Amino acid sequence: MIRLILAGTLLVPIHPVEQEKVPVQEGYGGAVATVDHDASKAAVEILRRGGNAIDAAVAAGAVLGVTEPYSAGAAGGGFMVIYQRGRVHTIDGRETAPAAMTSSSLEGIPFEEAVTSGLSAGVPGAVAQWELALRRFGTMKLRDALRPAIEVAEKGFVVDQTFHSQTAANAARFRDIASTAKLYLPGGQPPPVGSVFRNPELADTYRQLARRGPQWLYGGQLGREIVATVKNPPVTPGATRNVRPGLMEVGDLRDYRALLREPTRVDYKGLQVYGMAPPSSGGSTVGEALNIVEALPKVGLHEYLEASRLAFADRGKYVGDIPGVPLRELLSDGFAKERSCLIGERAMAHPAAPGSPDGSYSGCPAPAETATPVADEGPETTHLVVADRWGTVVAYNLTIESTGGNGIVVPGRGLLLNNELTDFTFGPAPGDPNLPGPGKRPRSSMAPTIVLDEGRPVLAVGSPGGSTIITTVLQILLNRYEFGMSLPEALAAPRATQRNTEQTQAEQAFLDQHRASLEALGHKLVLNPEIGAATALEFLGRGRVQAVAEPTRRGGGSALVVRPARP
Repeated sequence: MIRLILAGTLLVPIHPVEQEKVPVQEGYGGAVATVDHDASKAAVEILRRGGNAIDAAVAAGAVLGVTEPYSAGAAGGGFMVIYQRGRVHTIDGRETAPAAMTSSSLEGIPFEEAVTSGLSAGVPGAVAQWELALRRFGTMKLRDALRPAIEVAEKGFVVDQTFHSQTAANAARFRDIASTAKLYLPGGQPPPVGSVFRNPELADTYRQLARRGPQWLYGGQLGREIVATVKNPPVTPGATRNVRPGLMEVGDLRDYRALLREPTRVDYKGLQVYGMAPPSSGGSTVGEALNIVEALPKVGLHEYLEASRLAFADRGKYVGDIPGVPLRELLSDGFAKERSCLIGERAMAHPAAPGSPDGSYSGCPAPAETATPVADEGPETTHLVVADRWGTVVAYNLTIESTGGNGIVVPGRGLLLNNELTDFTFGPAPGDPNLPGPGKRPRSSMAPTIVLDEGRPVLAVGSPGGSTIITTVLQILLNRYEFGMSLPEALAAPRATQRNTEQTQAEQAFLDQHRASLEALGHKLVLNPEIGAATALEFLGRGRVQAVAEPTRRGGGSALVVRPARP
């Protein structure tokens, strides 16, 4: 009876009726911001019924696996930054390469061909991460945190323009995979905007996972089905696409572990900025760029772009899932000062070379090494932020990599597989820290970030967008703390991204406002229609929280609080 009552209190009533998303809300008792209203509603209901921010983040992440299946899911992974009781923790749920993968496994394969293949599928980490987060920092069991997602998958959600457009963009490859076409192309076409999309197979998968536990995936029947799908992709009869088999074995799933890691930290303008350490490059690259900016006598958009350029040069040279990443030196004030002296009145020549984070910093030495090119990364991923009434805060990036992952649904399970292994450098590239290898985790750009002031949270932020995640988070922080914008203004402001590339990509509104002045300084700008889709929280004091999502990017996001403040 106790179990039935508990389960009943955690059910979130979901009705497949389109509801207007609100991008900004302030209030008390807890807050959440995601890209999706169903996910935000599930999280805030968990908070209202006594769950904490960890419980709510896992519940929202599982719902996003239903409503944002081309960005996240149980067959993906992610990074979670947590503030709880005065300390910052991080959980690495990044996917891993199979034991059979070598540094040359991806050589010679065209990128697009690698994406839609079993070869690109990494060992999923999301479920192990959910279990570890709940066990160490939450109050609920996984079976209860999955209930809202089961409800959404069974009852359905209203198809919006983003879901329809993403399905249409993937339709050609989805048609070539029988299980994917059956689920996401009903009647052979993308579901129309305004229709209700249901995924009963995923509802059953979540239900079985709730009943059987993570071991059902990590070595059990679900794991065996995933491996069978990876090794023998269900290609539609008659399709001509070359869908390569993968290397994953059941033993790879059995050996997987989500990991607690020490966060990165830099001190910036009297604040403590915490992020994710390798195999993510988010914490190190955002942190280094902030340090470089702080070492400069003045800060504007030119300085933002140049600091980002230099930090990406160092990321490419030094950061990956390898021993000996010089993280302490990359985030040191001495190294930042040495790098900052390269920033002048005009844009640097392309490409900027990496520096030498060797602990010996004096003057302004000329870097001697060549730069590492920026690898392709999927523009998808999703990010959510949650805070509860007890002060726990979560910034959580979760992903299946490219839009639609590797395009392969596990037959009968309603679950899209990831293509995370395409985040590795394909090679040949001797000495590259991001070459694939057995059990390695591909370098990521995910940058969930929590900012403290004298040990107390003041802001949490993150975004999707592949390698533009880093610049999006960096630009939001600079907008807020250097350029005096409010948090909603900082998220809504037009974006530009410089990742040590010859051209700086920028949204149209940014080009309209700043192109002439930046090109006069030697920058080369080119259009990127949309950069990122951020979510953030700001803690305003006396228990009041401002939840902020995008007003328009990716269809706008959903910000909710437990008790809205009076206007």
